Amino acid sequence: MKSKPEKTGKYDDMIHLPHHVSASHPQMTMAERAAQFAPFAALTGYGESIQESSRFTSQKPELSEEERAELDYKLQTIWEYAKEHPRIAVTHFVPDKKKSGGICRKTCGRLKKIDTARQQIFLEDETQILLEQVLDLEIDI
Repeated sequence: MKSKPEKTGKYDDMIHLPHHVSASHPQMTMAERAAQFAPFAALTGYGESIQESSRFTSQKPELSEEERAELDYKLQTIWEYAKEHPRIAVTHFVPDKKKSGGICRKTCGRLKKIDTARQQIFLEDETQILLEQVLDLEIDI
């Protein structure tokens, strides 16, 4: 014959009672219950700030006199072929919007026009590049 276990613990009188289910409050899902114990960001935006400060930018390269003369020659060549809408590759400096410096990028596309009034190169895909940011040009004739 089985005998009842002796009460030795402080909560032995309630340990075997059925789990209470509220009639007025719906049960939480497992995800909601887990969210109660999830870590929280005590300093809002701190992680983004650290990530932003670690993002690399560089200063705009300065062209030598020889490089400027070569770039001017390439611009004149592209200007002569502008009506044929040649494919070009433009290496240019893109300033960073959030901090000093920026990155050098190479953009390829078909030339739409060179606007001397606005000092910009327009590609057929609507890309606009300021002439002052151009570091190198390649033309596919």
